[in-house]
Amino acid sequence: MVIDTVLHIAPFQVRLRSPLAGVQRHVETFYANSQRLSAHSFADFDMQILPAAGLRRWWHPQARFLLDGQEPFFPLPAAEAGPMFEWSLNWCVAQRPLGLLVMHAAVVANAQGDAIMMPGFPGAGKSTLCAALVLLKSWRLLSDELTLLDPVSGLVQAHPRPIALKNSSIDVVRGFAGAQLGPVYRGTRKGDITHAVCPAESLARAAEPARVRWVLFPRFQAGAVARIEEVGRAEAFVLISEQSFNNERMGEAGFDGLCGLLSGARCFEMVYGSTEDALALVQQATATGCA
Repeated sequence: MVIDTVLHIAPFQVRLRSPLAGVQRHVETFYANSQRLSAHSFADFDMQILPAAGLRRWWHPQARFLLDGQEPFFPLPAAEAGPMFEWSLNWCVAQRPLGLLVMHAAVVANAQGDAIMMPGFPGAGKSTLCAALVLLKSWRLLSDELTLLDPVSGLVQAHPRPIALKNSSIDVVRGFAGAQLGPVYRGTRKGDITHAVCPAESLARAAEPARVRWVLFPRFQAGAVARIEEVGRAEAFVLISEQSFNNERMGEAGFDGLCGLLSGARCFEMVYGSTEDALALVQQATATGCA
């Protein structure tokens, strides 16, 4: 079976073509409820994940990613073809923002459409905390990786996809009620990785944007005493800018958009040693109200 379809992965249309069984299993597991359109439909991204040619087709098989027929980076082991789709789509969104300011940050929203943005510094525990809020506290997932800000409206667009987990966070999230995890890929360039299925309600409400009311800079530290401290917007601006993929390319629009986002948000740095502590700190931060 060869996949050749256009998936609606809000707010984008993604054409995906691949003969690889790993990609097919990944799509069936994580995108079973996504709208599928004709292969002739308009697509923001035209993606192919193909087997490597020549001897690599049989000896240490590899998977190649192509965007619009061009190969932007080196192949990966064919056994990682499923997560390769996620990594490649992240790259596409970051490279072609389509008028959106793209930041490396998780974002979740409550029932009122007020959102928490959590910038994604390596090892901070962002994805584990994101999964805990979505699975245990019923926050709506907009994205666990990419915050997409419309600089005109000041709202963040939902981009709900599987939640990426790695290493020790895999077993932590596996213990959450309602968590559905895919296969674990051992020894990738990111370590051991897997994904958690995006909740159905988050997918159903993918057309609803949200306004960022809180910016949390989480930092997991084993054995740490839980603490939280409010930080200024100027400091938050610098930290978030470091996690933006296209702030400079967006120019004045990106600058003004990020300023607008922060003008309505309170910003906090939080350190914690367990998921329970993290959730308590989030409750404390969001209980303080909006800016």
